[in-house]
Amino acid sequence: MDFQKPLAGVTSMSIVPLPGKKPGKDAPGMAITSFSSGVFKSSSQIIPAGQQGSVPRTSNLMSPNMLLNGHEGEVYCGKFSSDGSFLASAGFDRRIQLWETYGECENISTMMGHGGAILDLVFSSDDSVIYTASSDKSVALWDTESSQRIKKFRGHENIVNSCAVARRGPQHVCSGSDDGTVRLWDRRQKACVQKFENTYQVLSVTFNDTADVIFLGGIDNIVKGWDLRKLEASMLLSGHTDTVTGLSVSSDGSFLLSNAMDNTLRMWDIRPFAPADRCTKIFTGHQHTFEKNLLRCSWSADGRRITGGSGDRYVHVWDVNTRQLVYKLPGHTASVNETAFHPTEPILLSVGSDKKIFLGEILPCVYS
Repeated sequence: MDFQKPLAGVTSMSIVPLPGKKPGKDAPGMAITSFSSGVFKSSSQIIPAGQQGSVPRTSNLMSPNMLLNGHEGEVYCGKFSSDGSFLASAGFDRRIQLWETYGECENISTMMGHGGAILDLVFSSDDSVIYTASSDKSVALWDTESSQRIKKFRGHENIVNSCAVARRGPQHVCSGSDDGTVRLWDRRQKACVQKFENTYQVLSVTFNDTADVIFLGGIDNIVKGWDLRKLEASMLLSGHTDTVTGLSVSSDGSFLLSNAMDNTLRMWDIRPFAPADRCTKIFTGHQHTFEKNLLRCSWSADGRRITGGSGDRYVHVWDVNTRQLVYKLPGHTASVNETAFHPTEPILLSVGSDKKIFLGEILPCVYS
């Protein structure tokens, strides 16, 4: 995988390790330098920084591209912690894996306890807890320090497809399910705080920046904003022509990104008093395939780039300003289900149905 080769044609990367750091023989995170016939090959030659053939590094990753192996089934979800020091992944094997982002990307813990596949996960705002949504109809809370499950929320009557946490305010988490409901949970309580009925299955949920609106998307093609104070749908965002599988709010809270099976990502203005047509931009280039996985999407911390899962086995990155696809990165051999930007560095995380997790540095986004 050549993470530093955007579509415009940046030269290929070789491994340039940070001073004093070398890949271990059995390191959980394998350094990657070349891609051939859909298979990564580990490096047998390392070019020290400053020597002929070296390429400037853009992150503190041990190597420009790292492969993390450990899952025994499809990986459906992956997220960075708020400071980017750690990442968590989960999927069909019912395991939550916690990894270090830097150094040899060691797997520091494995958490088990769900009775079905894990379809979504998210860190709490202070990174002390990981929330998971599972096909076993539950939402679970895991302590990141002890690696123990500390609570399980029950109430959904079918698969739980998505979960999200409030960025501020009470310790609330919301979940969306195939039972057609969105439930609001308080970490300090056992039963759900509020329950909202939707006509169709809910595949993705997220809070707005102030945590007083829950956005939900599903098989009715419409993104809805549910006002927690008025207890009614305050926004109906129409435009997608097929199932919505992923939602993400920008870091400044102004825009919502949606990924849908119509092979588009849409950017919506969710600020108060926005124009009636809230869809501001449409992005194309990725694909949803016959697998019909829940492909997610996310923003870079500065809001200048977006990324989304794709069934074509590539990692896609778009420039928000120009709407151009600036990266289409090979490496995965099956559907890329979730992609995410590191919170402080130009690093991409991707997880796929090939059981693999990749970390790769890209060029920073610089505007003149």
